[in-house]
Amino acid sequence: MDVEILARIQFAFTIAFHYIYPPLSIGLGLMMVIFESIYVGTGKKVYETLARFWTKIFALTFGIGVATGIVMEFEFGTNWATYSKYVGDIFGSALAAEGIFAFALESGFLGILLFGWNRVSSKVHLIATIGVFFGSMFSAVWIVVANSWQQTPAGYHIVGEGLNARAEITDFWAMVFNPSSIDRITHVWLGALLAGTFLVLSVHAYYLVKGRHVEISKKAFKIALIVATILSLGQLETGHQSAEGVAENQPAKLAAMEGHYEKSAPADMYIMGWVDQEKQEVTGIKVPGGLSFLLDYDFDTPVTGLNAFPKEDQPGQVNAVFQFYHIMVAIGMALIGLTLLACFYWWRGRLFEQKWLLVSFIFAVFLPQIANQTGWFAAEMGRQPWVVYGLLRTSDAFSQAVSANQIWFSLIMFFFIYALLFVLFIYILNKKIQHGPYDMGETENRPHTKDIEEAIIKG
Repeated sequence: MDVEILARIQFAFTIAFHYIYPPLSIGLGLMMVIFESIYVGTGKKVYETLARFWTKIFALTFGIGVATGIVMEFEFGTNWATYSKYVGDIFGSALAAEGIFAFALESGFLGILLFGWNRVSSKVHLIATIGVFFGSMFSAVWIVVANSWQQTPAGYHIVGEGLNARAEITDFWAMVFNPSSIDRITHVWLGALLAGTFLVLSVHAYYLVKGRHVEISKKAFKIALIVATILSLGQLETGHQSAEGVAENQPAKLAAMEGHYEKSAPADMYIMGWVDQEKQEVTGIKVPGGLSFLLDYDFDTPVTGLNAFPKEDQPGQVNAVFQFYHIMVAIGMALIGLTLLACFYWWRGRLFEQKWLLVSFIFAVFLPQIANQTGWFAAEMGRQPWVVYGLLRTSDAFSQAVSANQIWFSLIMFFFIYALLFVLFIYILNKKIQHGPYDMGETENRPHTKDIEEAIIKG
């Protein structure tokens, strides 16, 4: 296996593992803000209990997310030196902005969030929770901006030639608001929020099925269900907008996502299928002219196909792009169906009588994570053979001084370290879930420790 493929596999592995945790942190941040806001507004301790419980799980996901994200920055220098030199001015600006505007906000309030309970007022603690949540959202903005620039470069000029060529910013805001950044930011945001929200739904559905913490779980489940329903419907709209942007700015990627080969012809939309890249055929269930209709509301509108591009400029693994894209879409529709079905039973007053539905929500926690991963893979593999679209090929971007054996060694090492981290994460997460939302000695029918302390002081 050559160095380029190994370097790509290593980066894909490390970023895929890392990408489990930031979406959870962002989604849990929203739920923490909601629970704590209700507590501050109503004074009902049950919502403080929920906020405290999910803050503990947030801290776990945040910590592992930070630890696993550091590795990728080193990979830029070791495995992708030419790429790093080429995009250094662009990425340097975006990552510096993340540190100034996002990480500083997030880390500045994190201590109050984690250790400020009973030490600051409830309103101050809520402000800290909101600060951490917005910090995580802003962090995602700058990461996605940097990646979006690779997809649709803007606000730059090229300095130097050959191996010494590099992109320099000429217009910072044009770089930030490049043609794909807004669509991709909103799509990534909603995907992340869904990941955290479905973790809340999963855990409280588990409690309801087991008959534990029933009353508090009913409240949490209903709130999370409202949020998840809104987010899943919103994700459908952002996905459509993103697809329209891809059609305009990266037509080869869109053609690969639907296995559309003809240079300019109405394009079908496949529900599922399999691409034979040699025969340039797709076998599966389709809506004739469906892609054309989605893009232009006309079944006969021509769509640019893969054969409109030179062979060397087409994605190398069309079937993989096709499958990842359709898995993401299928999961998105499944989340809409599941949340709307639950809302229907809630409206009929029978939501918590449907044990099979609650069990479905327990396992549905995996769906947003799979959709986030497959969507990311479709976007990145569909961009190939370019690492910076239309400017720098992936084959020219990796480090010439790194050997295949060196990458193999580090890949194996990362695999074992990440496997250990994942086992540790699951163990601690399960321990916190089994413990439940109440501190030792507290139950749904007993006063909270804080209430007892206040009573003693007053007495």
